[in-house]
Formats: sequence, structure tokens, C-alpha cells
Amino acid sequence: MKVRVDDDACHGHQMCAIAAPEVFGSDDYGNAVVLIDGDLPPELEAKARRAEGNCPERAIIIED
Repeated sequence: MKVRVDDDACHGHQMCAIAAPEVFGSDDYGNAVVLIDGDLPPELEAKARRAEGNCPERAIIIED
């Protein structure tokens, strides 16, 4: 599973970083960034899906 952030949709609410701080951080503008390159470790997949569901802008994209 890979995860990415739609930079145009992200408004910097940081709900993803609250749900999955091991996966998401923020850039200098407060927008979300993915901290893990490539496939997520299996133990973080549920947190990434929770973050996807919590994003009010639907800016998190999960690719299975």
C-alpha cells in the first residue's frame, strides 16, 4: 500500500498527522506530507486508512 497527498486539495488541517503521526507530517506551509517513501509497513496501514477517512478535504489518496 502506498499513500500520497493531493497538494492542491490539502488545506493543512493536520487531521492526518493526528491520526497517523508515523506516516504524515507537515511542510513549511502547514500542508500534509507523507513521511514514508514507497510501501507502508503493514502495521501502519490501518492508521493511514483512518487518516484518509478523517481528512475533511479528502486530500489523502491510498493506492493498494
